[in-house]
Amino acid sequence: MTTQTLGLEQNLYDYLLSISLREPEILTQLRQETAQHPVGRMQIAPEQGQFLGLLVQLLGAKKTLEIGVFTGYSALVVALALPKNGKIVACEISEEFTAIARRYWQQAGVANKIQLHIAPALDTLDWLLATGEAETFDFAFIDADKSNYDAYYERSLQLVRPGGLIAIDNVLWSGRVANPQVQDNRTKRIRAFNQKLHQDERVSLSVIAIADGLTLALKK
Repeated sequence: MTTQTLGLEQNLYDYLLSISLREPEILTQLRQETAQHPVGRMQIAPEQGQFLGLLVQLLGAKKTLEIGVFTGYSALVVALALPKNGKIVACEISEEFTAIARRYWQQAGVANKIQLHIAPALDTLDWLLATGEAETFDFAFIDADKSNYDAYYERSLQLVRPGGLIAIDNVLWSGRVANPQVQDNRTKRIRAFNQKLHQDERVSLSVIAIADGLTLALKK
């Protein structure tokens, strides 16, 4: 995992941010606090967050899904991009992480847009499907445990509408997916997942080399 786009020299990365990033102060504060956390590397990059917000606006999204919340940066980005009547269903298992998230959501005035479920994400996703929520979401962002990416993707594909977008984080996995000598379980699962999506005709596909690699899958 990386908190900035892979493969850019620091001076070029700094320049990229200087001409593109329009980060509200509340997001900067959250990002800086998260950077001090022992597992702060799980934080998405600010340029990626801004890109997600732009995608949500382009879609005209009103209802979104987030699988993996951590300290709430991506959910806050999306909430700020949604209209006043927008809604995020957010899945996370950690009360510790989301205590930080809730504080910033409240400060930003968007807590009313975010419905947080503290439970295993698959349980929440299956509950959504069982209660008639299939094809009602405009956008989904997957950024949770990598071993379940395939299961999260399959549920998300059922939950988003035709023309809805699924974004999946960490698909370049700090470059480890391209190194055949790396054969740990999580890396192998991400490789298999990437290959599956490359062949998946249910979606239009693009993999963006932003942050740690972002797959965009548009449901046909």
